[in-house]
This record gives sequence, C-alpha cells and structure tokens, in this order.
Amino acid sequence: MFDLGRTLLASVRRMPDAVAISDLDKILTYQAWQDDILRAVTGLNGLGLKKGDHFVTVLQNRHEAATLHMAAQIGGLVITPLNWRASREELDYVLNDAGAKAVVFEDATADIVETAITSLNVDRDWRGLIAAAPADPVSRAVVADKSLMLYTSGTTGRGKGVPRTQGAERAAAMAHVAQNQYGRGEITLGVMPLYHTMGVRSLLASVLINGHFVCQRRYDPREALSLIAEYGVTNLYLVPTLYHDLLASPFFDGVDTSSVRKLGFAGQAMTDGLLQDLEAAFKPELFVNHYGSSEIYTFTIEPNAAAKPGSAGKAGLNQEIRIISLDADGPDDVIEGQEEGQIIAALDGDESFDGYWNRPDADEKSLHDGWYYTGDIGYRDGDGDIFVTGRVDDMIISGGENILPVEIESVLSLHPNVGEVAVVGLPDPRWGQVVTAFIVRRDDVGEDELDAWCLDSELPPFKRPRGYVFIRDVPKSPVGKILRRLLLAGEYTLQS
Repeated sequence: MFDLGRTLLASVRRMPDAVAISDLDKILTYQAWQDDILRAVTGLNGLGLKKGDHFVTVLQNRHEAATLHMAAQIGGLVITPLNWRASREELDYVLNDAGAKAVVFEDATADIVETAITSLNVDRDWRGLIAAAPADPVSRAVVADKSLMLYTSGTTGRGKGVPRTQGAERAAAMAHVAQNQYGRGEITLGVMPLYHTMGVRSLLASVLINGHFVCQRRYDPREALSLIAEYGVTNLYLVPTLYHDLLASPFFDGVDTSSVRKLGFAGQAMTDGLLQDLEAAFKPELFVNHYGSSEIYTFTIEPNAAAKPGSAGKAGLNQEIRIISLDADGPDDVIEGQEEGQIIAALDGDESFDGYWNRPDADEKSLHDGWYYTGDIGYRDGDGDIFVTGRVDDMIISGGENILPVEIESVLSLHPNVGEVAVVGLPDPRWGQVVTAFIVRRDDVGEDELDAWCLDSELPPFKRPRGYVFIRDVPKSPVGKILRRLLLAGEYTLQS
C-alpha cells in the first residue's frame, strides 16, 4: 500500500501539468507544487524536525497549509493543525500535549503565539523556508507512521488528540473518492478547515485524483460563489451551516453555479427544509450524507440524501456498524428491528484510529472490545438504513419521556418562515426539562403558528416544543455544529 507521500509523487508523475492548487492569484501545477512541497521538507528539517516529530500549524486554508500537510507526509512528520481562531491557552495546551517541536502561524494568528518552541510565520518567513534545494522526491514514511493528529473540539473539556496513521488517512481518502464518485480532475472548493477531518479529506481526495484544490482561506458566501463561478468548481463538501449561508446569500441567484454536480455534507444533521432547498438550487447528480468522526472517519454513507431525508444510509466501504441498547453491557447487545440505541463502529476498519493521545480515560470511555462507541443515538428503518436521532448527551427527558432534538428541528425547518432552528431541554421544576425551540426567523411567525405547524405534522404531540425563543443567530462551533450548551447557558441575542 502506498503511503501518502508516495501517493502525491505518483500523482505528479501521472499528470505533472494538471492544476493542483490555487490560492488568490497563485496557481500551481502538480509539478510546481511538488517542488514547493519538497523544498518545504528541506525547510522543516532545517528547523530541527526529525521523522516522527510533531509540529503544530495555526493557519487558514491557504496554499502554505496544504503544502505543509503534504510535506509532513513525505518527510514522515506528524502535522497537528489547530483552529486558527484558537486562544493562546488552547495553543499552549496543544503544543505541550503533543510534545510539538515547532509551530507555524501567520499574521492573523500571531497574537496567540508566545512560546519558546521554534516558530515560523508564513507571511514573513515562507520564502526562507522553501529557499533551500528541494528534498529528493522519495517518501521517508511508511503506512504505519503517524500522518497527523487532530484535536477534538473539546466542548465538554480539553480537546483530545486523535493521532491517525498514513494508512488510515489514505484508506479514508480512497473511500471518500469512491463514495462520492469523484472523477479525475474534479475541482473542489477547499473551504472546510484543514484542522478538521472534512478539510483534510477534501485535500487528500483531490491529490489522489489529480484534482484542483481551490483554497478559500476563510468562509465567506459571496467569495465562495465567486470561486465556484471562476474555477468551475464541480463538487462541494460542506457542513450544513455553510450550505445554509450559501443559499441565503443575496448574491446566489446572480451567480452561475451550474458546474457543481456533486454535493456532500457531514458534521451534523441537515434539516429537511435545507435538503429540499439545495436539491432545487443545484439539481445535483449526487447528494451524499456522510456520517462519521475524526476518530474513524466513515461510519455510514447515504448516496441519495434528498430522496431520503434524515437517512445516514448504510456502513461505508471500510466499516461495520451496530446499534446496541442504551444500557448495553457490551457490543454484542445488538438491537433488532427499529428500536433506538447507541451507534457503535468497528475499530478494525481500515480508516480507524488506534486510540487517543495520552488519554487512557478517553479510551476507557469510548473503546470497548474492538468497537468505538460514538455517543450517537439512532435506529435502522425497514431498508436497513440508519437514522441518527441525536446524542446521548443531548437527550431531553421531559415528564419521563425521552425526546431527541433532531426530529423536532427537521419538522420546524420545513416552515417557510423558519430560517434556522435548534431545540434544547430547559430546566423545569415540574417536567424536569421542557422542550424549547430557538428560532431564527426568515419572516414574521409566532408561537401559535409554529405550534399548529407541529400539531399538523407527524411529530407526536408530546414532543412538540412548549416554548419558543426567537434569536438573532444560532450559536455554532467554527465548523458549524450547534452549541446547545450556549443556548442552555443563555448565551444568545434575542431577535427583535
């Protein structure tokens, strides 16, 4: 099996003159990009980095970030990309936790870099880093070597390091190509962050197929539309929030997006309303719901998301999935039929990680008898397709009834005057928790109308919200996940 460095070198030999990457006014062919990557290998060695060493990057989605990612693969280094919006405290934690030997940053993130560890600013030092002669075009890594270490979002505490091997990363990228039916020369909007598994997958998949990776340094819907039109972007792989913002842009109708043939999403559930809107706007050949995680990458794939709203589909090419009872003693307590339970994934799949970095407590919580416990709740329908109904931690218990937010959010999202919706359980002395919907309105709508909408739907009456709060924005993480804890804490702005 090729390692990732060998993968890049093979792609360069296959199509050296194909466009590999673009960023603002910089456009590089595979041959030219390889030259920069091999020079970066020499430059990283000059910083004192040796095979197996970790280095941290705090960069937006610029070509330097992608170049360093591939240089790490050829050089046998472990790249540890961090959210460029991170705090100084978060960076210090990751540098120390990973045992990093260097940190690479840019002017936009310079204010959080205050460390004795070797540091390099790509806005000022990049030319120096790649000034030396290029390294030999030979990979120094093997498939068992560590490729990168992502950090989980840490919404309930310190982020956990997720080290992944070159073999697992290549297997995930290969499966991503197959499951999204990418062809040679696909043009990908490279906007999902390269500190997130979706961004890394887009980059590696593009390298595999001699694709063109169009960097967008930070997400802006108008700029994204401009890049789609300018470069003829053929596929989008985004979190639902970015799709929502793209369609909501006042510039959408004036831009030619007909080049986009394939849509994919991951990271969170997509509401029925947004599915319908995207299907109508793009009329894609393929519309994939990818359900996975940083630890495993692919759990399941639904290749026709708009035709079967809410379905996460069936296990991916490199995976086996079980649903076990919520009070299961082990991975063999499998649920038959359509009852809800916890979703678990096999750890011996080609895409899986081996365990968290220096966190035996996290391993003990999530890894059991060869299975990864996702913390997600779901069920299989009559076709065997999985529907993810929520997180164990998001469960609302109201009057003794277990209620999950996703089902309610999908119903409310179909109302024409609802822009965004997030549902949580607020504390209540009688019911324990009361189902409450936080709504961003598109147009005027009130509680009575939304309550009637829920009653007219197939939503069981006991699940409908008993309270509505109209807010300006739904709080989200940098990659678009709803932060329900902030709604519970009252950290939102009311909509007038």
